[in-house]
Amino acid sequence: MWFSLAVLLLAACLADVTQTEERVKASKLPSLRSRRMVGGMLAPHVPWQAMVYLSDSVLDGGYAGGALISDRWILTAGRNLFVGKSRQDIQGKKPVIPKVYLGITGRVEAGASKEVAVQKVVLHPRFQNRTDWDNDLALIQLKQPVVMSDKVTPIPLPEMGQDLGDAVGGSGVITGWGWGIYLTPASSLKFLVLPLANHSVCKAEYERDPLTPAVDDDMFCTGSPTVEENVCFGDAGGALAVKDAETGEIYAAGILSYDKPCSRSKYGVHMKITSYLPWIHSVIRGDTERSSTLRSEAMSKMFSLQS
Repeated sequence: MWFSLAVLLLAACLADVTQTEERVKASKLPSLRSRRMVGGMLAPHVPWQAMVYLSDSVLDGGYAGGALISDRWILTAGRNLFVGKSRQDIQGKKPVIPKVYLGITGRVEAGASKEVAVQKVVLHPRFQNRTDWDNDLALIQLKQPVVMSDKVTPIPLPEMGQDLGDAVGGSGVITGWGWGIYLTPASSLKFLVLPLANHSVCKAEYERDPLTPAVDDDMFCTGSPTVEENVCFGDAGGALAVKDAETGEIYAAGILSYDKPCSRSKYGVHMKITSYLPWIHSVIRGDTERSSTLRSEAMSKMFSLQS
């Protein structure tokens, strides 16, 4: 039932965005279109959305997004778990155990009743191995399984080989509490429908600037629908949800890493989840260094005994 709810939610986001824009333009009232996430519209309830919180102040780490992917695991950007976000700031430091809130659409709802206790965080083993944005992923394990409801339910991961080119409309939906053009965070969750961008063009664009991601095959890009709409500071960690044209399945295609385009640049950069499925599954299974060897030994023994 909850999967069906997620399908309906994303479909509603995609269908309603044009109508919402027309109503806003007609009214010409800026209060109806809170300029956060650099444009974007107030989101309906998004049951997989998590708030990953270090502090109200960006100087002390701020807060950002995450995606509930099972009853005990949240996927987010690794940089969200540090006060300083750059590779230089992070080297030698351990990630901060964040507060996590589920089932909220407004920042004022981030209180004890919506907080879920965190057991541990797991950074990707090659996190920031070369640049600020390399392998920018982390998994957050919750102490207790969450109770599924119409307010809280996971978003599926993609299947191996699921092609972004098959996404309905060549676009996806992202939600967040990120900053707007006035450099203030949103008080309510916002969403944007973002077109998937040409990988080569995005890569070439950012090759010109050493302070931006070196876009590789484990990343993909989204463009901005207009010059006034894009992801911005604080949206990192949010899932880009897409709908498969063949199956109708909604899944998280990526996790936003580079959230600095705002109104300056065109492309947001996301970690491509299909590239990281083996790592994600190994962490969720609870594999140790010996797990792979133990499995191989057990299989070898059974085959040898059969012969």
